[in-house]
Amino acid sequence: MSDFNPEEIETLYRIMASRRDMRHFLPDPVDPSTLSRLLQAAHMGPSVGFMQPWRFIRITSKPLRKKIHNLVEEERIETAKALEERQDEFMKLKVEGINECGELLVVALSDHREKHIFGRRTLPEMDLASVACAIQNMWLASRAEGLGLGWVSLFSPEKLAALLKMPDSSKPVAILCIGHVDTFYDKPMLEAENWASRIDLSELIFENSWQQR
Repeated sequence: MSDFNPEEIETLYRIMASRRDMRHFLPDPVDPSTLSRLLQAAHMGPSVGFMQPWRFIRITSKPLRKKIHNLVEEERIETAKALEERQDEFMKLKVEGINECGELLVVALSDHREKHIFGRRTLPEMDLASVACAIQNMWLASRAEGLGLGWVSLFSPEKLAALLKMPDSSKPVAILCIGHVDTFYDKPMLEAENWASRIDLSELIFENSWQQR
């Protein structure tokens, strides 16, 4: 039996359904207490072997923010080249809000992760899966707080790590743009821009073995 009433359960599902990867932000600052709650939500995320591999770097320097934006722009151009026939279409998309958002965070995998073996002996990438869970917690909490969050992955991990003076065995995995928005997208932006569409769930569920379609 659930510990939550039907209204609370419905709210959770509604938050998940209305979560969006945001790219358009207002410049208004994020209240420090709200940011603290979002970080705490991330820190409550599940992690394999309770390793808690997430690390958060808050970017408060405007020159540093500009350098991070430049790194993303470099990768945006390289990604466009790799997309070949969709290059022009891709370049028309807004892929980040680094210069506009109220808060900018870099989320990284911790250093010395090799000492964590529980749950990772055959699947070492579970450290990354754990960080993704923490980010999803923050994403849902942001939506509940009325704030937008955008996950930016267009960057060279090596260049960003060097820029942030990170230890050799750590690794940046996400740039998070967080802030106030004028409105949330009615549907995922890439779906609205006809870049891709949501796959029907029935095509993704198999039983007992991988089914060819």
